[in-house]
Amino acid sequence: MSDHHSEHDVHREVTALEAQSATAARIFDLRLIIGGLFVVYGVIVTITGLTDSDAEIDKAQGININLWTGLGMLLLGLFFLTWQWLRPAAAPTPELPVEGEEKGTG
Repeated sequence: MSDHHSEHDVHREVTALEAQSATAARIFDLRLIIGGLFVVYGVIVTITGLTDSDAEIDKAQGININLWTGLGMLLLGLFFLTWQWLRPAAAPTPELPVEGEEKGTG
């Protein structure tokens, strides 16, 4: 049995690895993680702000700080998620050496 791989096999394997790299880049896009966390915490803080008593609002000098902070967090989270949806992460394309050129010569 020969361990020799044809050029077609190597090309197919490289293509499969590039597809896996693109998938990993999209899954671990920080905009998705940050946006998701801000939306979750924004919902929690907004609900807290909606249920605050008058005494809690008076402690914040009459401003419902939980409500405003929660809404701000929601907006920021939605911004990140919209940004990620409109401009998805592109996988980096590796530069393949040109045939006949050797690396490190110069």
